[in-house]
Amino acid sequence: EVQLVESGGGLVQAGGSLRLSCAASGFTFDDYAIGWFRQAPGKEREGVSCISSSDGSTYYADSVKGRFTISSDNAKNTVYLQMNSLKPEDTAVYYCAASSATAQAMGVMMATLYDYWGQGTQVTVSS
Repeated sequence: EVQLVESGGGLVQAGGSLRLSCAASGFTFDDYAIGWFRQAPGKEREGVSCISSSDGSTYYADSVKGRFTISSDNAKNTVYLQMNSLKPEDTAVYYCAASSATAQAMGVMMATLYDYWGQGTQVTVSS
């Protein structure tokens, strides 16, 4: 059974930090790109960052570049999203997802490229 389990969300003040984790199981982790998406109330789902589990290449949306860092521990089949200098506009439910279309997924963060999704974790940044 494929599972993606996010953790690490919570409430933080603006300027603070959180680290999200995405623990994967049930598929060959090294063959997938793992991405983080977020969705705020009333807004479309937005791609935040992704990492190729095979070569470690990364992608960041402009809105988080320089503040968020994605990393992968392949031994633990876990991807992390370190979020620093958080802003109220970062408030959203954050989802991790896995894509077998690694090359395409690293070029553009399209939700339709992702095969498996986690249940999401809430991140709330207060002003």
